[in-house]
Amino acid sequence: MEPIVTLQDAVTAFAPFMEPTDAELDAIEREAPLINAELELLDVQIALLDRPVTETDTRRLRRAHRKVLANRLAVTNQAASVSGAAA
Repeated sequence: MEPIVTLQDAVTAFAPFMEPTDAELDAIEREAPLINAELELLDVQIALLDRPVTETDTRRLRRAHRKVLANRLAVTNQAASVSGAAA
């Protein structure tokens, strides 16, 4: 029978290299409003799964969907301006 050898040292040896870079953290920060809007939309959709939809629910769903679209547009425009400035 052979002993089981752990690879903890080999796995943790590369941990500093696996951290996100400053550019990746900046990208996440730029997309945070979009992520929050998508979570809000998902919350509304989940809430509407098991009950009849009222007019108020419909408005809430439309508002959440518009918020996602507006944030997608903002993130896209930011990305275009960043890539346009780099070019």
